[in-house]
Parts: sequence; C-alpha cells; structure tokens
Amino acid sequence: MRQARYAVGIDLGTTNSALSFLPLDEEGAVPRVFGVPQLVHPGEVQPRPLLPSFLYRPHPTELPPGALALPWDPEATDVVGELARKRGADTPVRLVSSAKSWLSHPGIDRRAAALPVGSPEEVPRISPLDASARTLAHLRAAWDAEVAKGDPSLALSAQELTLTVPASFDAVARELTVEAAREAGLAELTLLEEPQAALYAWVEAMGDAWRKQVKPGDLILVCDVGGGTTDFSLIAVVDRDGALGLERVAVGDHILLGGDNMDLALAYALQRKLAAQGRQLDRWQVQALTHGARQAKEALFGDPALAGAPVTVPGRGASLLGGALRTELTRAELEATLVDGFFPRVPASAKPAAQRRTALTTLGLPYAADAAVTRHLADFLTRHRESLGEAAVPGLKLAGKALLHPTAVLFNGGVMKARELADRVVEVVSGWVAEEGGAAPRVLPGGDLDLAVAKGAAAYGRVRRGKGIRIRGGTARAYYVGFELAMPAVPGMAPPVEALCVAPMGMEEGTRADLPERELGLVVGEPARFRFFASSTRRQDQVGSVVEREAELEELGPIETTLPAGSGAAGQVVPVRLRAHVTEIGTLELEAVDQGGHAWKVEFNLREQPGA
Repeated sequence: MRQARYAVGIDLGTTNSALSFLPLDEEGAVPRVFGVPQLVHPGEVQPRPLLPSFLYRPHPTELPPGALALPWDPEATDVVGELARKRGADTPVRLVSSAKSWLSHPGIDRRAAALPVGSPEEVPRISPLDASARTLAHLRAAWDAEVAKGDPSLALSAQELTLTVPASFDAVARELTVEAAREAGLAELTLLEEPQAALYAWVEAMGDAWRKQVKPGDLILVCDVGGGTTDFSLIAVVDRDGALGLERVAVGDHILLGGDNMDLALAYALQRKLAAQGRQLDRWQVQALTHGARQAKEALFGDPALAGAPVTVPGRGASLLGGALRTELTRAELEATLVDGFFPRVPASAKPAAQRRTALTTLGLPYAADAAVTRHLADFLTRHRESLGEAAVPGLKLAGKALLHPTAVLFNGGVMKARELADRVVEVVSGWVAEEGGAAPRVLPGGDLDLAVAKGAAAYGRVRRGKGIRIRGGTARAYYVGFELAMPAVPGMAPPVEALCVAPMGMEEGTRADLPERELGLVVGEPARFRFFASSTRRQDQVGSVVEREAELEELGPIETTLPAGSGAAGQVVPVRLRAHVTEIGTLELEAVDQGGHAWKVEFNLREQPGA
C-alpha cells in the first residue's frame, strides 16, 4: 500500500458530488470537507462544499472570453458545477445531467457520445462515461491546485482514495465507474457502497459511543434518497467472538427516483394552478418553474413556520405582458404533493406499480414507474425476508415474520433532510412492524446528509488500514452466465437457457472462484459471447449452481472474449473453464482458463443491450 498522506472519500453523486479527507498520520483526526473551487457566476470562482454534477456546453458566443476560466484551466470552454446548473436551467438543451444514472443504464452504449439527449446537432455530445470522468477530473484538478500546489506527494492521485457507488450498482456499472475515474487521472482507488459509507460516517461521528446505540440482533435500515436515486440497504449488528460486528445483508434495486422527480412534480402542480388562472407556460418556463419550485420546497422544509413560499417565472413575450409570472407554493400543496404523493401510507404487502410502455418512446432514463418510495420500501423488506433463511444472520429473529423488521433507521441523501419526509418513513415502517408485534425502529442521529457519504468514504480509508470497525458483506448480488441447451429446432420456440452461478452473493473482495466440473468450448480467433445475469435475492446459490428459469434473474449486458488462434486454425474449439474474481477495489472480473492454466479476461460488452 502506497504511503499516502490523506484518506480521501469521493461521493460521485447524481445531483451533487463531494470530497472529504482526513490526515492518516494524525491520531484521532476526523474527516473534513474539501471546499471545491468552481464557477458560481461567469468569471467568479468560489469554493463550495458540494460540486453540482452538471456539465454545461455553452455556445461559443454565449459568454465573453475568459468567463469560464479556472485557476487550473484558463482556456476552459465548458463548465462543471454551480454555474453549469444555473445556465442549464435557462438552456437545458446544452446541459448534461444525471450522468451517473446514464452510466448505469444497460439499454445504451455508455461509451457513445449521446448526451445531452435531444439536443440540436450543433451542441457537442459526450458519453455518460466521459461526463462522469469530467466531474471527477474537476475534483482532481481543484484538489491539486488548492492542496498539492505542485507537490506530487500531495496530488489527489497519490492519496488513499475511496470512491462511492450506489449499493444497487451491478458489476458493469461498477466497472464503468472505475473506468471513468481512470480517465480522470485517478487510477488507484477502492469502491464503497454509499449506504455503507453513510454508516461509516455515523460510526465515526459517534466515536466509541456507537457500541451503546446498537446491540447484536439489531437490523439497521439505511434509507438513502438523493437527487436522482433511492437506495435501500440493511446492515445487521452481529456478535463476533464477543465483539460487535456489522454485516450488510440486503441491497435494494437501482431505483431512479429522488429529489429531481419531486421538484418536477411540484412544478407540474404549480403549472396547473397557473393554467387555472389562464396562464400557459412554454417548455422553457416549465424548466424555470422547476428551479423555482425547488427553492420554495427548501424554504418551506427549512422553516416550519412558513405557510407558503413565492415562486417567480420569467415572462415570455407580449402574450404574458412581458412580465414575470408569480405564484406561491403553499405548505398544503407541498405536503400533498411530496409527503402524501411520494411517501404515502401503504400496507406492508404493497408492491410498486408496473408501467405499461407504448411501442414507441423517446430515448430516456428508466425512471421508476411508481413514485411512491414507501411502496418500493415495502417490496424491499418483504422480498428480502423471503430470501433470508432463519439462520442467515446470527441473532436476527425472522420466524413468523412476513417482512424484515428494522430496529434502527439511518437516513441519508439530501431529500431526507426534510423532517416531514423522514417522519413519514418512520411512521409507515413502524406501522408495518407493529402489525407483527414488533417495536418501532429508532432513528440513528446523523450529521449533514449531503456530505455523510463523502465523510464516511474518507473514514473507510483509515478502516482499511485496520483502524476501526469494518462492515462485511461482499458482493451484493450473485452473478450467472447463461447457456442455451442443445435441442431439436422447433418453429417459434427458442432453445431453453440455463444460468450457471459464477460468483455467489457475498463473495469477498480479493477472492477467486472456479466453476467446478463445467468445461466450456470456446472458438478461437473470433468473439465468444455469453448472456450475463444477476440476482440480489438468491442467497443459496453457490459457484456452479444452475438456475433453470432465466426469468428469475435480472439480465445484464452480455460478456465476451476472444481467444487468439495462435498456431491453430481460426474456428477451432478450445476447452476452457470460467473463473470469477472479486478484485480488491470491488469490481468483478471473469476469466476463461484453458487446460494449460492460461487465462483470458472476459469483457463486458457495453455496446449490446441485454438479450441482443
């Protein structure tokens, strides 16, 4: 391990990114937040604790020369951060947003220049991979300019780096995140799940007192609702030879649902109110209305004494008298739209509604069809109760329960700063648990929910050096490779597919697993492709287990490899075995190994959609 001066945590967020650090040579040092220098107005650079994860690509004549200059890049032609978000609110066709969500979207080629979606031809496009790298590159350059100042030992790339990802990211999205970091000049790092980072931040903030807050048998629900995603994780408190331990036992699906959806819902509610007054808005004004709704929402949630907050929309043309439109977001509208709309009281048996899609649709992110966070949470707690065996976690009492009973809740993400929303989650979960005779979960005290993930990631850098409690869990999913079975051709019927487990759930970092007694034939000299699947609930499967029904699994992008022909003829079949490896940084690698022990890396084919 290199001699780094700092442990650095990077939260690459959908809406905001952040960087935290702590000196490794200072006993008792606590994570500190790095103020990220960024453009806040044309020609004005200021440090901010959050770097909005937006990239704006202005027209060459839009701003005066030098308006986008940064201390480390005086010739910059586009902008990342606060100014990007502001300019994009006025000209959304030039704004790249939600790059992190696009990076995890299996339905597109994530290395292809496709963002901003729907922009005119004259707007330069960028890939989700490159857009994510641009945000990370800004963090690296800002740190190097402010901290390193030419000293290579203080450069960000020389520190103990931990980069966070959603717990729900699959193996492909994790690999792409690492690739984006390498593109940004951060080649050596470790991945950490965001809910785990939030819990590390809580442990760090509590000090030794955290052991008095929990006990063996406790089940901590980490409820992370950010700007673009909702992420659930369950972490069990266990007894490890008389000492408290933490073990991640369940991870939810990747749900594209968050604060952005809520701001848009408020904007539509206000748009309907204006329409009832005979005032129609164009697309540009709806964008501005969304920005105003977000500010009004934050004001109302921040001050319980306010009954309403004003929202102003710039006027457009003579039809609107050339003046600004003014309306108000009332507290009643806020609660009806967000508290009851996104966090409704639902039974524990509730399931998220499935959306019926039309045959033709525009290219877009696979947003959650159901906006009710509580329905997604009910589904999460019931599905994972079904998959957890009675003795799966020592001390965890499951008998007779239809859903898992969290005994504590740790909130994370900017959305959950609103007390009304957090209270509703606790109320709903408490009701589910009470119906089965359980006690209401307590809320673990948290710090700044916008910055907890970055701080926890920095603390994890010290934990990796053996100082502090480490959360165990391994891979959050089991992974499978699919094979078509040989059968006579039948018109209209595709050959059945078996899925072989190549990496079981919970496989620890730094371990390998060989597929037993399964020899495959790969053709040399040309690509060999496999269908690739995952499951977050099949805990019983081990390496070599067969799943006969592929419908039980989530299909990811295909994987492929090409074995060189060497001295043999192209097209010759070579017997190989598959081997999985969970790397130390937290990514999954697959290899094809021949009889002589030579291994070829099996790559994820990111240009093919699942099932192609």
